[in-house]
Amino acid sequence: MNAQPHDTAAVESLLAFWRDAGVDACYLDAPVDHTHVELPPPAKAVQRATASVAPPPCRDDAAQEARALAASAATLQDLAAAIAAFEGCTLRGLGATQSVFARGNPNAPVLVIGEAPGAEEDLKGQPFVGKAGQLLDRMLAAAGLTDKVFITNTVFWRPPGNRTPSPQEQAACTPFVERTFALLKPKAVLLLGAAAARSVLQTEDGIMKMRGQWREWRLNEGAVSAPAMPTLHPAFLLRQPQAKRQVWADLLALSVRLEGESHLSAGIEGKR
Repeated sequence: MNAQPHDTAAVESLLAFWRDAGVDACYLDAPVDHTHVELPPPAKAVQRATASVAPPPCRDDAAQEARALAASAATLQDLAAAIAAFEGCTLRGLGATQSVFARGNPNAPVLVIGEAPGAEEDLKGQPFVGKAGQLLDRMLAAAGLTDKVFITNTVFWRPPGNRTPSPQEQAACTPFVERTFALLKPKAVLLLGAAAARSVLQTEDGIMKMRGQWREWRLNEGAVSAPAMPTLHPAFLLRQPQAKRQVWADLLALSVRLEGESHLSAGIEGKR
């Protein structure tokens, strides 16, 4: 018997009937025993398997220690030394080889904040030096921002497996991030990715909702504040190159804002 070509309308009608009847699975090539229940592994085995990636609880006095160390730093160089001496962030005991603070112009008008160091950063002791960092540098150069940025992260030790740092790990390092902001006094802040934007701006908004919008970052203590622009993380752009146009638009908006600030400052100086 010769196979007959499918009648498309009939097939669609049949599929619609199955859907309306509640059919949610098709036959497979091999039988599946749906009565079999996969038992979870023993609790101790789970703990052993996740010990290297699951964040242990932070010490209660970690933030207090960080605030004291950060407050004692009079310069960015002092702050780098204070971070290296800080033992309150549990990430430093989970495989990181050294602290990774910052790179860039210490007098920059733009503070760039990412989420955490990766493998290359842990090896070299500087943030954003891997593939994502190289892409970031190219985009900053194209926007005319190469010498106008100081780059850091929300945490200063590499999380195991390059996972996203936990809110507790970020909180332990927040006093150092805020001290960086206070010492640099930038004209604008660029936040790379959801983890950085949520930590700095203290929000639960998603990055797609935040990106491209100016928000204010103001310290609770002192008079330091600046407009902050969340945008997509360059690591995301390596996986989704089509999103580069959105980040490019954000960088151009940042560049235009800086030019406006420069012209305003020049005008004020000219009137004195």
